[in-house]
Amino acid sequence: MDWTTAPTEAADHFARRLAVETDVSDVHAALESGRPGFVLLDSRSAESWAQSRVPGAIHLPGRQITARAAELDLAVPVVTYCRGPGCNGATRAALTLARLGYRVREMIGGFEYWAREGLPVETSQGVARPEVDPLTAPATVSCGC
Repeated sequence: MDWTTAPTEAADHFARRLAVETDVSDVHAALESGRPGFVLLDSRSAESWAQSRVPGAIHLPGRQITARAAELDLAVPVVTYCRGPGCNGATRAALTLARLGYRVREMIGGFEYWAREGLPVETSQGVARPEVDPLTAPATVSCGC
């Protein structure tokens, strides 16, 4: 393992990541405020969207973004999400939107971590909170970040 990366180079790298990424907790807090300052975009398939989604998100499948991006307001930042950390659909959606001139961030962890943290999910039955996965959001321990 190479440990020769200069601290300033590492700091620049992590600052760049924080400029284009956000996490489910921060997105949830912003949505709960009632004035999030962004539109939340679900880039998953129609089948995944129908199964469950983040309340308040809009659905724009990744393969349709180029054709339908004009439905979004260029003045409003966009936060993208897809299935989870094993999927790069939100990254591709964010790249496409950025190339089209949108200010965009990716919600790391995606819908998987949203649900695993017990945050509200919407289905055709309404909005509910799934059980918290103790490996991602232990009830008695906080990551403290």
